[in-house]
Amino acid sequence: MYQQLREKYGEPSGQWRLWCKRPKTEKEKQEVAMGAILTQRTNWKNVELAFSHLKKAGISSLKDIYKRGPRKISFLIKPSGFYEAKAQYLFNLAEFILLNYGTMGLLGKQDLKKIRRELLDLKGIGPETADSILLYALDRPVFVIDEYTRRLVKQYKLSSVLSYNFLQELFEKNLEKDFRLFQDFHGLIVIDGKNRKDK
Repeated sequence: MYQQLREKYGEPSGQWRLWCKRPKTEKEKQEVAMGAILTQRTNWKNVELAFSHLKKAGISSLKDIYKRGPRKISFLIKPSGFYEAKAQYLFNLAEFILLNYGTMGLLGKQDLKKIRRELLDLKGIGPETADSILLYALDRPVFVIDEYTRRLVKQYKLSSVLSYNFLQELFEKNLEKDFRLFQDFHGLIVIDGKNRKDK
């Protein structure tokens, strides 16, 4: 399935150019982590608008978010929807990383299960967002499950069980445990899913 998608689309493009970039700078890791929250329940065009507003206001890092606080950033991220909640989630993430680890790089060196548990303890971060941060910002081999992945599973009749944990285990057990493969495969699944939706 991966090879078919790779032949069809080549390397993941669009937002995935950054998300699948290897290696990433600290700034790029932070941007991906912020993007993982901003993209909840919205499309990437809205996220790009929110990022554009943040950058115009001089906010481009977790430190900037932490210093400004949720109230000051909420209206800047309005295009992403649920902006008051997302501003708080961004602040929670910034506070957690800066106060406990200092950088995304140091966070990424911790035990995978420990980081995942800590991310899931933050309000506004569920399994899909936590795993997106782990996979794309921290280069850890966890497979992200989203609606596009579920559609692919249904299309190929891979499983009738569609729960997050079950599907994550299904992909991780049947693929080489390599974050590069996981990043590219998941990115291509989303690209393919969006192409099908547009037709």
